[in-house]
Amino acid sequence: MRRLVSNLSLFLAAVAVGSSSAFVQNSARTTSTSTTGDVAGPMCPSNQLARDPFHTNTNFNTNFDTKLFSESNIPYGEESRKFRRTVYSHEDWVKHRSPDRFFKNIVSTTKSGIYKNVGREVLTVTVITTLVMLWNMLAGEYTDLTGAIHPGILRGQYTPVLSLPMNPFTLSSSFLGLLLVFRTNKAYQRWDEARKNWGMNINHTRDLVRMGTAFYDDAQSSPEQREADLDRLSKCTWAFVRSMKRHLSPEWEDEDDFKAELFQRLEASQAQAIIDAAHRPNRALYDLSLAIEQLPVHFIRKSEMHKALTIFEDNLGSSERLLTSPVPIFYNRHVARFLFVWLSFLPFALFEPFNESWNHVMMIPTTALLSLFMFGIEELATQMEEPFTILPMQAFCDKIGNWCNEIVGWKDGDNGVFNKPANTMATGHNSVYFESEM
Repeated sequence: MRRLVSNLSLFLAAVAVGSSSAFVQNSARTTSTSTTGDVAGPMCPSNQLARDPFHTNTNFNTNFDTKLFSESNIPYGEESRKFRRTVYSHEDWVKHRSPDRFFKNIVSTTKSGIYKNVGREVLTVTVITTLVMLWNMLAGEYTDLTGAIHPGILRGQYTPVLSLPMNPFTLSSSFLGLLLVFRTNKAYQRWDEARKNWGMNINHTRDLVRMGTAFYDDAQSSPEQREADLDRLSKCTWAFVRSMKRHLSPEWEDEDDFKAELFQRLEASQAQAIIDAAHRPNRALYDLSLAIEQLPVHFIRKSEMHKALTIFEDNLGSSERLLTSPVPIFYNRHVARFLFVWLSFLPFALFEPFNESWNHVMMIPTTALLSLFMFGIEELATQMEEPFTILPMQAFCDKIGNWCNEIVGWKDGDNGVFNKPANTMATGHNSVYFESEM
């Protein structure tokens, strides 16, 4: 028994240590990777539209199977992903560090979407364990409720007791642990990269609108025109991130909300042009470029503003790569097969170590618990591998829209301090002001 506990402890410790290392972020890696995504264009065959996650102008009434993705057919684990889109505040962090967190996490085990997703696998391993125990009672010997030992009714030369040595599991546990560690690390890296892409979007949308508001030359337009130009800049900035969110989200979940929000915030013609585009974020980014070009801003400053759009394109391409390129399928399949076979044969090796319990019955809850946590590790990696349906992208878009609207409402002098030169259009000195900038 001590050897069994020691072997299993070493294996679980290796998995835990390796998995936890995935959550240590590399502080030196602060820039996002500029990656060109595989983008589906308007030349995609019509029979590929429903399978192409980037052809966002798919018609539900043509090739998209609405029955397949109706609410009644979506598994619980898939449906519960929306409840993992969390944006933390200070109050959330206090709750996160609460000393009651261990008790609450244990109590909520039955409500976990992770464990519900692996319920069939855990049940299968538990059934195998139960059958091994029952067979060995029939083919070997069993203990009655009074403690007396009796030979099994099937005991004989051709009905051996099913048992395996622990050595094969001891030798293979390290390899299984390495596979699970690598799987979890890579899945978390994908989630981390997606979150950094959206972090860059948040940073540079605010930066772009701030520059547009601060660089705007009030001398070349009326207050009404200034308000209209900056309002367009704010809305076009929001339209890009909202189109990117729709681009990376399942169509059955976000299409109707996306259209409603566009028509609510944008002009009908602009909203319809984005909706009709084969690649909606590109169309929204084009509109944002035109909004920048319409601003009465010096061309050098416009060039600085356009750099933010290049970063948006890079973030979009990086996100498209994550969505279309999972961890190689053959790797995932091998890990799943290795884990399932390893746990399915584990009961045969646990039979002898649990001979001190009544009819070896303690091997059943032990195997069930081990399979729950080990299948859970693989499920965690699978859930993080596609990060966009668990990232709170809608919350990001709403905050970007609110922040942009606030920034464009600021004016020089509204804090009592005037920084821009006075309106010199009437005196013809505005060109001198521009020349001095150069």
